[in-house]
Amino acid sequence: MTTITSRQHALVARFRAAARRDDEDVLLLDGVHLVAEAVAAGVQIDQVAMTAGAHDDPALRPLADRLMRAGAAVAIVSPPVMDAISPVRSSSAIAALGRRPIVTGNAMYFGNETLVVVAVDVQDPGNTGAIVRVSEAGGATGVIASGATADPFGWKALRGSMGSALRLPVVHRTSPADAIAEVRRNGCRVMATAPRGGRSLYEIDLTGPIAILIGGEGQGLTPALVDAADERVTIPMAAPVESLNAAVTAGLIVYEAQRQRGRHS
Repeated sequence: MTTITSRQHALVARFRAAARRDDEDVLLLDGVHLVAEAVAAGVQIDQVAMTAGAHDDPALRPLADRLMRAGAAVAIVSPPVMDAISPVRSSSAIAALGRRPIVTGNAMYFGNETLVVVAVDVQDPGNTGAIVRVSEAGGATGVIASGATADPFGWKALRGSMGSALRLPVVHRTSPADAIAEVRRNGCRVMATAPRGGRSLYEIDLTGPIAILIGGEGQGLTPALVDAADERVTIPMAAPVESLNAAVTAGLIVYEAQRQRGRHS
């Protein structure tokens, strides 16, 4: 175990590179909760930085010991170094560099149980992370980030998903068209969310393998994507509300889908 007091140390540069996502296979895991979730999920942790206070905290000692037993290099860093390592406004007591989980091609497809959320141009990392979180909580089988959607493995989105992205199959597809083609190959009906003009969430059949297209902040899904879907679904809203947050939309539909599947099973 080493002790680092210089902000110019090479370790600081490694953490900053991870925050920028210079290597898409390296994840910046910031904070006790996220590091613990990564360990529980079996994520490979290569490097850990923690303050002396965190290392001496009896509540955190089991986590530090488990990380070292798993082969992670643990460094004790001074508060100024942790300020340079942690990208959050109030730096965390612990941060780590881990390896992005490997997702196989069919990991999110389970026949009639398939329920995939496709985020399209969701540009806010917090929203992206929340979509992943609510998808896992609601029993979706996977999430596809497409188009200009914020990287679900960036540090902000990872904090937003609170570890869900480390367990639920999450992949990126360059274009929404690629994502739609993939889910269709795997037998999914494609549902496009629309603020108006679609069938009510409470009237549409959400059983069987489906993929739900969730549009980004502002314009939502493009007319072309809505037209390309098999069905258009609208969440009833009381006036004068005209739209919902992307993660709220995803959560409502995922939970309604699971309610219907439980009812029909």
